[in-house]
Amino acid sequence: MTKKQEKFTLLDGRIVMAPSLYNPTSDAVWLAAFAPLKNEDVKTVLDVGIGTGGVSLCLLHHNPELEITGIDISQEMLDACQQNIDLNQKKIKLVNDDILKWSTPECFDLVITNPPYFQGTPVKRHNAHHNADISQWTKRSLARVKANGYFCTIVDTLAMDKVLSVLCDKHAGNVQIFPLFSTKPSAERVLIRAQKGVRTGAALFHGTSMNDNAVLRNGLTIDTILNKLRKL
Repeated sequence: MTKKQEKFTLLDGRIVMAPSLYNPTSDAVWLAAFAPLKNEDVKTVLDVGIGTGGVSLCLLHHNPELEITGIDISQEMLDACQQNIDLNQKKIKLVNDDILKWSTPECFDLVITNPPYFQGTPVKRHNAHHNADISQWTKRSLARVKANGYFCTIVDTLAMDKVLSVLCDKHAGNVQIFPLFSTKPSAERVLIRAQKGVRTGAALFHGTSMNDNAVLRNGLTIDTILNKLRKL
């Protein structure tokens, strides 16, 4: 992510974003790169806590045909998100609501979320969720996934147990875990995806550095990288 005058970019300039009260981090790029987009059944997506749109815009870079809906409790965030949508000439439906209270019958092929997993003093100026109950956030997100559809998230490793517990309780299988490392010997973030309504077991990948340019700058998905490694 590089700053350039009055804007900054993701994916080495492929996505342009206007600075706002909350700017996406590399988490957004990694999460979009782990989405199960090679599956032809994934056409509709819900981005829970869309914020200023980083994850969704990266998803559309990987697959421009996706129909994305983004939900966020903060109208300020959604206003900034719409600006970024327009800036990149994309189309995303935005919903101003709280995922923990949202009442809708609509379900999606993929629900993706970069939840507010950090605990600490809330920053109230942009009226967004802080110190969220990750278990409830995951439950409400998973409820919006179609049968046999997918859930995908990125969290701090300290919140990983809460996500995995919900996935087991709610009968989501085919769980795939991809750790991300910084300078510490233990993983700092973990990517998790699962399929609703299946019983297949879990897979734990070797993981990689959070600064891996193949994803952050070259715009490759994690599945693309893994497929190349299998062919070596």
